[in-house]
Amino acid sequence: MKADIHPKYEPVVFRDLASGVAFLTRSTVTSSKTIEWEDGNTYPVFDVEISSASHPFYTGKQRILDSAGRVERFNARYKNFGDKK
Repeated sequence: MKADIHPKYEPVVFRDLASGVAFLTRSTVTSSKTIEWEDGNTYPVFDVEISSASHPFYTGKQRILDSAGRVERFNARYKNFGDKK
């Protein structure tokens, strides 16, 4: 293996801007901003716009689509399609 070709794999805090939740994990991303974590150490912080704490799929706050209304509109629009007169 070649030496010194891999990025540093260090602890990083990912902060969700939508919910304010922060996660401490290890990553290769870098950031000039830092944050003091609960353990008293200072870590680089990487802001993300959406994470598992704020994504509708993971939080269960999905928008439910009115599929019955869509089917009714489709049938109303194309009810005479293909009729031979």
